[in-house]
Amino acid sequence: MVKTRTIDLGDTELFVSGDPHATWARLRRERPVYWNGTGDGDGFWALTRYRDLARVYRDPATFSSEQGTVMGGSYRSGADSASGQMLICSDPPEHRLLRQQLHQGFTQEMVRRVSHRVAENVREAVDRFVAAGGGDFATEVAPMLPAGLLRAVFDLDHDQIRHLLGLTRAMIGHRDPELQTGRDESMTLVGTQVEILDLFAELIEQRRRRPGDDLVSLLLRSEINGRPMTESQILYNCLNVAVGGDETTPYTATAGVLALIEHPEQAERFRRDADLLPTAVEEIFRWTSTNAYVRRTATRDVEIGGTLISRGQSVTLWNASANRDEEQFPDADRFDLARSPNQHLAFGIGAHKCIGMNPARAEITILFEQLRSRGLRFALAGPVERLRSNFMLGIKHLPVTVTR
Repeated sequence: MVKTRTIDLGDTELFVSGDPHATWARLRRERPVYWNGTGDGDGFWALTRYRDLARVYRDPATFSSEQGTVMGGSYRSGADSASGQMLICSDPPEHRLLRQQLHQGFTQEMVRRVSHRVAENVREAVDRFVAAGGGDFATEVAPMLPAGLLRAVFDLDHDQIRHLLGLTRAMIGHRDPELQTGRDESMTLVGTQVEILDLFAELIEQRRRRPGDDLVSLLLRSEINGRPMTESQILYNCLNVAVGGDETTPYTATAGVLALIEHPEQAERFRRDADLLPTAVEEIFRWTSTNAYVRRTATRDVEIGGTLISRGQSVTLWNASANRDEEQFPDADRFDLARSPNQHLAFGIGAHKCIGMNPARAEITILFEQLRSRGLRFALAGPVERLRSNFMLGIKHLPVTVTR
């Protein structure tokens, strides 16, 4: 096995002050299967090439999700009772059975309801933003996307939505001092998890008394192998849907606006050509790659790229790197709103492909069509502030001016 010096991919500062894409490009060229030691005799493998990620995604028997999908301060671990009960922390056949039940909350009808709520929210938020001449896009407009999803999927009221959005933002950003609210990293993570689960436990009790057509009510009526879903299964998967739905699209939207600012020729092309919308949305997902990576655990000794990965070792799949892989995407470092084909990995592939993919696409489509059809032009009005995280590539503040 080739020995190399350590590049600490687990160091969140890499994504705050450095250029992660330069690091990933070097790894793809020189060490596409890279061992990142943590100094305590442990560590994890980092895969950065598209073809290697695709292979791992499609082989859940060899690369398990049950031991957790996030490194370090993840909200799941191998010893956690969510293993095998939460969709993202399960393998076949449990994963297939859980997915069948959760899919009830992501039907075409539900996507239509989400789209309706999101369109209302976005229209009102953009109206206010334009009237004010701009502001912080990341806090004033982008959160309106998951707010619409939470209303449609969980039938939450305004106060519940605002509270849950704050909790999921702090949970994902538990390493960011701005989001720790006086607590350290671990207490922020644990505290927000408990509050989210408490919120859904209360919602379960309410839906037992007054069922509706929201996701919680649907799961309460669901059965797996002839048995009702357990309360823990419902809780874990509601948390999964809330965190995934709340934190990905706002960061994708904000980074997409920044990309248009940084590539004015593409922004002008987009404003002039409505037919670009479908490919523009996919390029925004590829370019931003909000979920930087996912983790798997090897269930047997296996070789990738001539390197032996031992049973029990952690393997991280760097989607953000694979989405800039020159072998898969011609001119991969060029932001091209007409790019086609564009088989990016923003939603993963295979059995674990993101169950919320269709609502996410609808949210981003609605937002950017609003911005395009109004002929809005954005310009930076202050420093861009990024989330301190090596998991979520997020912009937490994007001050801009806006003109027609």
